[in-house]
Amino acid sequence: MANAQMVHAQIHLTLPAWVHDAVDTARTYPGDEAKVALAIDLSRRNIEAHSGGPFGAVVFGAGDRIIAIGVNRVRPQACSLAHAEAMAYMLAQQRTQRPRLNRTDDDKPCGPITLASSAQPCCQCYGATMWAGIDRLLIGARSEDVEALTEFDEGPLPADWIGELEKRGITVVRDLHREQARAVLARYGELGGVPY
Repeated sequence: MANAQMVHAQIHLTLPAWVHDAVDTARTYPGDEAKVALAIDLSRRNIEAHSGGPFGAVVFGAGDRIIAIGVNRVRPQACSLAHAEAMAYMLAQQRTQRPRLNRTDDDKPCGPITLASSAQPCCQCYGATMWAGIDRLLIGARSEDVEALTEFDEGPLPADWIGELEKRGITVVRDLHREQARAVLARYGELGGVPY
């Protein structure tokens, strides 16, 4: 098979088409509440469109501008890594060409970088958050809300998970629009949503 062409392995993950019309990426989102409200709106739209699980996340850069958005795409993409936070991180890293979003190639700070998430990151997304180069993490629903209202298993976190992030320079703000985030999770559960 000397003449056979080598096919390189690729991974191709996509956001649903509705995302591009639903979000004005040129707009600014001042304040923590506005940022989390957008993430929750994405989670709601994702279940309404039947395009994934009830989770949304947005990476914001300087000036309260969107760098990237993500929604849960695990089932449609057949990829257990395609959580909303991970999708947002990967797209932000691709857009900025920086594996650590808040550091330049010569290791100079270029933040602040904020992740707004409709729900507390699971164990997978918690780990990704430590390495993605995030300065602030804004959270809607808590993991106990996710587990009580859906069939999702959020996995284990360190007992002092917030302290561990703060030791790494990541500020955590929880319970922003928590009831609205819980309502999306409850709706997903009522619709008979399946985990992941």
